[in-house]
Amino acid sequence: MIIYKGYSASIEIDLEAEIIFGRVLDINDVVTFQAQTIEEVRQELQSSIDDYLEFCKELGQKPDKPLISLG
Repeated sequence: MIIYKGYSASIEIDLEAEIIFGRVLDINDVVTFQAQTIEEVRQELQSSIDDYLEFCKELGQKPDKPLISLG
């Protein structure tokens, strides 16, 4: 798991396609990313979240906030 700006993401590896991909967790909207190297994963996650936040701003909508676990 990786975290950026309070958003956490799951990360998986597809060995056949030789890619690393992930999805932001605990929000209703779908925010995904993919990379080919470990170094690119953090950059792609950050870009995806920044793009998501900017897109919401352009639409005049509040972005989903991650759910907070109380357990």
